[in-house]
Amino acid sequence: MPRNPYARLFAIPGATAFTLGNLIARLPMGMFSVSAVIMISGARGSYALAGAVTATGLAATAVVAPWTARLVDRHGQARVAVPATVIAALGSLSLLLCVRYGAPDWTLFASYAATATTPNTGGMSRARWAHLLKGDAAAVHTANSFEQAADELCFMLGPVLAAFLCAALFPQAGTLIGVVLLLTGVLVFAAQRATEPPPQGRTDAATEAAGSPLRAPGMPALLVVFVATGAVFGSLEVVTIAFADAQGHKAAAGAILALQAAGSCAAGLVYGAARPRGPLVRRHLLCGAAMAALMTLPLLAVTVTGSLTALAGALLLAGMATAPTMVTGMTLVQHRTPEGRLNEGMTLAVTGLLGGIACGAAGGGWAVERLGPAAGYWVPVAAACAALLLSSAQACATSTPRRRLARSRHVSREA
Repeated sequence: MPRNPYARLFAIPGATAFTLGNLIARLPMGMFSVSAVIMISGARGSYALAGAVTATGLAATAVVAPWTARLVDRHGQARVAVPATVIAALGSLSLLLCVRYGAPDWTLFASYAATATTPNTGGMSRARWAHLLKGDAAAVHTANSFEQAADELCFMLGPVLAAFLCAALFPQAGTLIGVVLLLTGVLVFAAQRATEPPPQGRTDAATEAAGSPLRAPGMPALLVVFVATGAVFGSLEVVTIAFADAQGHKAAAGAILALQAAGSCAAGLVYGAARPRGPLVRRHLLCGAAMAALMTLPLLAVTVTGSLTALAGALLLAGMATAPTMVTGMTLVQHRTPEGRLNEGMTLAVTGLLGGIACGAAGGGWAVERLGPAAGYWVPVAAACAALLLSSAQACATSTPRRRLARSRHVSREA
């Protein structure tokens, strides 16, 4: 086996094929919301309507995604992901046609809500790695780091590609090409049956409820940490756009935010090649502390210099703590999720993250309106500190029983 940890991953038969399909399917996730906003605002002349439609889709995803993931665990990735993707694609095409032909506003909400069935391809890919690398903690760490870097890359390139397509071709181009990429990627991914985790099948209602990831020890507290982490991302995006607009360079906001994602992507790859030591809970706590500390850099940059160039450098550095935090968080989710419910557990984490992004965007927008763009950077700092405090609380809660058990064993040995 090659010594490079990433080369070792892709030496596994079938790994390259399902990763390629997954990346193609994941790229549109960063395209659809931007495409919808451009398409709706251009046709209806209302950013408020465009924002409300995309928020409705986000809320619908938060409700539907865990159920879709539960079906994936029960019946298998290929059997559920393909029809779920077809439904989501039809919803996107319906939105495109409703906007194009001037359908009533309520049809836009209904169409975009149908896209909530889009399967969590990142979670399914992580589930495949966990299945293929079972028992090899170091390789699972590298795989999770790669997946997080892929997330950052897709969410960095997706909005840029969507904006380019809508501007260069026609307003509906971003949505249309996103649908083609999503369907193609999921079909390629689902065709790789040899690497797919075995489905768990049906269970009785009592067993189903008892095995829910939400009932797993430490899982609810960890999901709250994901909500706070999502608030960091959501507020940072809105406040950065507002600050760039106030400086007269709104078009530069996308490039500046891309630097934050680039820093996170690079840090994720480096972190995956490393071999971190110590308990996973402690590593998650240390990564959260680093994120809280580095999130002060954008605030200092805009407060002291007021320069977009300084802000871009600060965001590049600040992004370097987010990927390690997400990698350790997702690894904790994998450890705490009951056997056979991994897709559901990771989708719950993503749902918490999306909910936090929505809350952070709202909080960041409120701060910008009330306090000004520069002061708005206190919101991601506060969200990162909240994530750190919540992470500390859940670390103490999950470690206390172990300490008590260790003490009781120590006392019994002395007796």
